[in-house]
Amino acid sequence: MNALANHDPALSALHTARDEAVATLADLIRIPSVGGTAAESEIVHHIARRLQAEDVEIDLWRIPVAELSARPDFPGMEVHRDEAWGLVARLPGTDPAAPTLMFNGHLDVVPPGDPSTWSADPYSGRIADGHAHGRGACDMKGGFVSALSALLALHRSGARPAGDVLLAAVVGEEDGGLGTYATLDRGWRADACVITEPTALDVLAANGGALTFRLRVPGLAAHACARTSGVSAVEKFQLIFPVLRALEKFRNRDVDPMMRRWDVAYPLEIGTVRAGDWASTVPDLLVAEGRFGVALDEPVDEARVVFERTVAEACAADPWLKEHPVTVEWWGGQFASGRCPDGSDLVQRVIAAHAGTSAAEAAVVGAPYGSDLRLLTAAGIPTVQYGPGVGYGHCPDERVSLAQVHACAETLVRLALTDRHVAD
Repeated sequence: MNALANHDPALSALHTARDEAVATLADLIRIPSVGGTAAESEIVHHIARRLQAEDVEIDLWRIPVAELSARPDFPGMEVHRDEAWGLVARLPGTDPAAPTLMFNGHLDVVPPGDPSTWSADPYSGRIADGHAHGRGACDMKGGFVSALSALLALHRSGARPAGDVLLAAVVGEEDGGLGTYATLDRGWRADACVITEPTALDVLAANGGALTFRLRVPGLAAHACARTSGVSAVEKFQLIFPVLRALEKFRNRDVDPMMRRWDVAYPLEIGTVRAGDWASTVPDLLVAEGRFGVALDEPVDEARVVFERTVAEACAADPWLKEHPVTVEWWGGQFASGRCPDGSDLVQRVIAAHAGTSAAEAAVVGAPYGSDLRLLTAAGIPTVQYGPGVGYGHCPDERVSLAQVHACAETLVRLALTDRHVAD
């Protein structure tokens, strides 16, 4: 049976609901679901109520955060959470033995930063110039709405695939991957997964990793009027920083072909620096936090060893640091690298489904940032990222193209209704 014969009802339902999808996206942007805040749980329940109103089967559960975060394989967390919720919606297929397809999207967002850098309220949900505007529009509520719209179009049209179609609405992606980790712990599995992260509708088949680190650089306090009797932790950090830049350059000399589109495929950056506690005192401690890029297929433990050895060698070259070495702490998000297995045809299937839209031809790419892809592929689930928007996540005046939101939803419907998934 040709699956294309079954596309029309679902695609028609999708087209009919375009204005509804835009309104839904605006509503979600208006919920300030910053990681670790009450709104992070609020938005999950908002989606759950929406699905229940449509009579879609859901699994909504309180995530045992304390229990999961104590496990040795927990992927990390950088904010405190009093509670967190998991949500999976399921459209049952007609054949229990047929492959299951999962759509995955995170609902948490990063803080908006200085409001004065925005042209309007960061949570306005404003619709203008063919875009939805506001924190999370691009990363990744636009992509989540694409997946939600696809699921609802399949449900409303009665176009039932052979295999189950799942929608995992997760939290905590921005700071480690709590939601997807909890979803897998809950027992949810699929034969293929599409994460609707922003890729400008290219197919992202691989992610580099990113390990959050903390450096503690010791000094020796003294009154600033007699600074030479002390040791400035700031000056000692100035010995470490260029060594880290050199390490980054060395690790990017020859990268995987999937990553060659990036100026720096595996970035190493210092994000925060704190030192001293009094203006007229030589600072006796500097704390620097950052992220260390992990190469494709590089074991996390090996990457940590390289970093720690580099810091230790830099310390050994300085008399003070040789006796008082910088310490390295690994904390927060620990993103391994990941890639869709070479033996999977998921990339080709997504490209074929995308080709039925009016969007430009999709490329197959890799990316230098961590994502939940690595958790899913590690669980044996072939996974790619494919979604609307790119380049505006985590930025002032964040926005996402509505045309891409709609095109992504269409691709997901076509993917769910390919011959592999439609019963004869």
